[in-house]
Amino acid sequence: MGSSDGPLVVGLDSSTQSCKAIAWSRDGRAVAEGRAPLELMKPRPDYVEQEVTDWWRAATAALRQLVDAVDATRIAGIAISNQRETVALIDGAGAPIGPASLWLDERAAGLVDRFAAEIGRERLHQITGKPIDVTPVVYRLKWLRENEPERLDQANKILDVHGYLTLRLTGTPSASWTSADPFGLFDISRKAWSQPILDHLGIKPSQLPNAVRSGTRVGTVHAAAAAATGLSQGTPVIAAGGDGQCAGLGVNAMRDGVVYLNLGTAIIAGIWSPEPVVGAFWRTMTSPTGDGYFLEAVQRAGVYFVNWFVDMFAGGRSDPAIFDRLEREAAAVPIGSDGLLAGTTLVGCMDPHWDPSARASFIGMHPSHTLGHFYRAGLEAMTLQTARALEEMRSHGLSPAQMVAIGGGANSRLWTKMIADATGIAIHKGHNAEASSLGAAISAAVGIGWFEGFAEAADAMTSIAETIEPDPGCRAAWDALSARQAKVFSATRFAWRAGA
Repeated sequence: MGSSDGPLVVGLDSSTQSCKAIAWSRDGRAVAEGRAPLELMKPRPDYVEQEVTDWWRAATAALRQLVDAVDATRIAGIAISNQRETVALIDGAGAPIGPASLWLDERAAGLVDRFAAEIGRERLHQITGKPIDVTPVVYRLKWLRENEPERLDQANKILDVHGYLTLRLTGTPSASWTSADPFGLFDISRKAWSQPILDHLGIKPSQLPNAVRSGTRVGTVHAAAAAATGLSQGTPVIAAGGDGQCAGLGVNAMRDGVVYLNLGTAIIAGIWSPEPVVGAFWRTMTSPTGDGYFLEAVQRAGVYFVNWFVDMFAGGRSDPAIFDRLEREAAAVPIGSDGLLAGTTLVGCMDPHWDPSARASFIGMHPSHTLGHFYRAGLEAMTLQTARALEEMRSHGLSPAQMVAIGGGANSRLWTKMIADATGIAIHKGHNAEASSLGAAISAAVGIGWFEGFAEAADAMTSIAETIEPDPGCRAAWDALSARQAKVFSATRFAWRAGA
C-alpha cells in the first residue's frame, strides 16, 4: 500500500467470490482497501446462484473497512467493476425476486442451440459479438421465459451487479456498455439493447437499465447509502463495468498491439480492436474506454486446472513447497514434455470450439513420465491455446506486439516464459495485482475530471514492474508442438461424447 494526503478514487471490484474496495491515488498507488467474501450457492446440478442482497452486504462491509483507513472526505469518486454474465431480477420496490444466477450457471445448456437457431446463429453472433455459448445471460432469460415466466414478468428491472450496486448507492440502476454487453442481448455496434432479441424474449426495454459509456457520472451517493457505507453523501458515482474489460484498462492494454493476459482461475487474452471483429477464437466485447472493442479469448480452466491437478495428483496445496518443486521439475523437461500431451478443458471449452461439455485428458503417457512432465504438459496446452488465439487475431489484421500479465499464474516464471517463447511476444508484469479495481478507479478518475481522457489516465495510473523477453530460438519447437497439441480436442472428443 502507498500513502497520499490528496484526494482518492475508489475502484469497487465486486467479483464472483469477494468484494474489494480499494482507494487509489492520482498516480495509481493503492492507499487503502477493504474486503468482504461472497458465497456461492449450488442448490441443484448446473445451478450456481448468489443472494442478491449479499452484493450490497459485501460492498458495504468492504467500504466501511476502507473508510476506517482513509477519511471519506478524501474520496472524490467511486466506480464499480463487476462480475460479468450474472443477472438479478428486481421488483418495483428494489427487492430481489429470488437469487441471482451467475456466469457459472448452466441450467440453460439444453436450449442454447435451439435459441440461437431461432434468432439465427450468425445474426446473434454479429449483433452481440458473442459466439454461441451457455455463458451469456440471454440464454438464462430464455430459460426463465420457458420455465418461470411469472418471475420474468414480475421483474421491474433485470440487472447485473453494476446495475444493482448503482441502484443501492444512488437510487437509480445504471449499466455501462461494458457491463451490459456480456448479457448477450446488447447490440455492440449500436451500443444499445437489441430490440429484436428483447422482442424474441418478451422483455420490455424499460426492464433494463440505461446503458452509458464508462466514465459517465451516473449519480451521487444518497443519504441512506452514505449511512450504510461510510462514504460521504454526494460522492460522485461513475460508470465502469465488466471486470474483464476493467482489468484490461487497469494494465493500460487499451492501445494498439497490447495484449491483456489474465492467468487467473480462467485465462483471458484480450486485445483492443478499432472495429467489432467477430470470430470463433474470441468474444467481441465493448472497450472499457467506449472507443473500439476488446477481442477476448477465454479458457475456462487456467489456474483452476493447475490447482485441480496439484490437489488430485501431487499431494495437494497444503504443502507450501509443492509449486516450487513442480516448477523445478517441469523446467527440466524439454518443450513437448517428451511426447506427453494434455487437454485442459476440465470445465468445458470456450474458444474456439464453444462446447460446455468438453473434458480434459492426458495422451501419450509413458513410465518415464514424472509429475513434472504432467505439470508441464498442462501448462503447454494452455500456453498454446493462447498462442493460437493470438495468431488468429493476427490473421484478422491485428498486431499483438506486447503482453501485460496479471493473475496468480503470472507469478510463475516458468509459465510466463513459456508464453513469451511460444508467442514470440515480450510479457510485462504490472505493479498492481488488482487490475479490475484499478481499471474502475481509472474510469472514476476520468469521470470526475482528473484527466482529459482514458489514455492520459491509464498512462498516469499504471506502471510495469518486470519484462520477460522471448527466446527466438525456441519458436520452431513451439510451433511444431502446437500443430500436435491442437489435435487433442478433436482426437478425444468422440470418447467423452460417447460417455456423456
